Amino acid sequence: MPATAPGRHTEPSPSPRATTAAPGATARTGATAISHPPSSPATTSDAPERRPRTTPWLALVAVVYALVQFVLVVPAFAHALGWDEAVYVSQYDPRVPAAFFSAPRSRGISFLTAPFIAVTPSVPVLRVALTLLSSAALYAAFRVWRPVVGARTTALAALLFAGLWITQISGPQAMPNLWVAFGSVAATGWFLRAAIRREPRANRWLAGCVAVTALFRAPDAVWLALPLIATALFRGRRTLPYLVGGLAAGLAQWVAEAYIRFGSVQERLHVSSATEGDMGLHLNFDNAWSSLNGPLLCRPCTATLHSPGLTLWWLALPVLAAAALAYAVRERRLLATALPVAVAAALAVPYLLMIDYSAPRFLLPAYALLALPVASLVTRLTSRRALILVGLIVAAQFASQATVLAEVTAATATTNQRYRAAADSLRTLGLRPPCLVSGPRALPIAYDAGCASAQIDGNNVSTTVAGILGRAAKVPTAVLTEKGQRPPHYARDWTPYPLHHTRGWTAWLAPAVPQGP
Repeated sequence: MPATAPGRHTEPSPSPRATTAAPGATARTGATAISHPPSSPATTSDAPERRPRTTPWLALVAVVYALVQFVLVVPAFAHALGWDEAVYVSQYDPRVPAAFFSAPRSRGISFLTAPFIAVTPSVPVLRVALTLLSSAALYAAFRVWRPVVGARTTALAALLFAGLWITQISGPQAMPNLWVAFGSVAATGWFLRAAIRREPRANRWLAGCVAVTALFRAPDAVWLALPLIATALFRGRRTLPYLVGGLAAGLAQWVAEAYIRFGSVQERLHVSSATEGDMGLHLNFDNAWSSLNGPLLCRPCTATLHSPGLTLWWLALPVLAAAALAYAVRERRLLATALPVAVAAALAVPYLLMIDYSAPRFLLPAYALLALPVASLVTRLTSRRALILVGLIVAAQFASQATVLAEVTAATATTNQRYRAAADSLRTLGLRPPCLVSGPRALPIAYDAGCASAQIDGNNVSTTVAGILGRAAKVPTAVLTEKGQRPPHYARDWTPYPLHHTRGWTAWLAPAVPQGP
């Protein structure tokens, strides 16, 4: 990267190559010709020119991101998998029945975790593997942007994104949103490298990133592709076949499953909408704001935002993005700033305008993309006082995020421990595979106990009352209730057993299955 004034951002240019010029010859750096007189040391020295060593800031950010996960997240989450995690991981776990896979889901996380879960059922091993993979993905995704915005801006953007509590807690979790964020950042960067810099291999990498993103969340990949395709119509039409081809390749599995399980793509979309609560025009900003500091899932969203002062960064994001766009217009570098903002806005649309519940992880792709123009804005600062002030603000932001991380991690760890305790109690009561568990929170508990799970209501309906009773006549079956709840009508005569260390959960066991002669 060429030398610049401290904190000043310039468009990256190719590094000069070391040359040994004969007397009177001309050495070229980029497009600038430099002539050395015969007495110049550059023409008389035989020592090769050495490039100055640069600090690998982006790699250091990735390492610190991994360390934070290892120290603050992995130990707390080593007990059990969460609800959605159990759904994804169970799909290819050879030891347990696959949990019900609802229409809106995509199988990318199941594919990612399959090799690890095939080798060992250990949750800590899975957490460690995902931590290493997510840290490497952070580096790889933001590294794509280095030729576009420079090394310092790239590293700072990765740091700002990795500093969010939801980014840190998502690293070792088997959830798709963080991986959509990485795929979106990489795809947008490769698009710019293909359209602006016209790098030969950028188109193929672009197609691959869009395809991988579609594997993790098919609907999000469509929202990702829309602003890229629209931009390509005016700038970079050569990228269009790769964009469309990558999207089609990534959606192929989801489309095939739509026909196999639901009869058509249209029917799968219809079922997905019903599962999500009838997607339509829902102004969801209030729910997103209320859940910004947790819980991990706000459905129905009755949470009240606590510590509003820790969420000021969220309100500042659109202001900072607008400021970055203004600077980009002045410097005539609009596309490299406007495109990530446009893609971030597109990816946020379904979660801010089309559903009536929220989770902090839903907006991870938007945060990752907005980190790039915000970082670019910071690296344009030249005043020492301004840099010191920004540094203090960023440090305060990281401290506030650490506070939220500690609170949410502790609450989630407690819930996961209750899942593990409930599964242990079920085993003590004699539930052994093959077995069936139903009722609230049944899915993660059943997975931990090695049982199948089923629901007769809610957004994960997978069977009927007749189906539950039919299974109960063949395999050990339990229905779970929370404190103060009565069992469903079909289980009123089943035997209740309190589940220890679960704060009042009860398992209602069906009559023992008659043993054959």
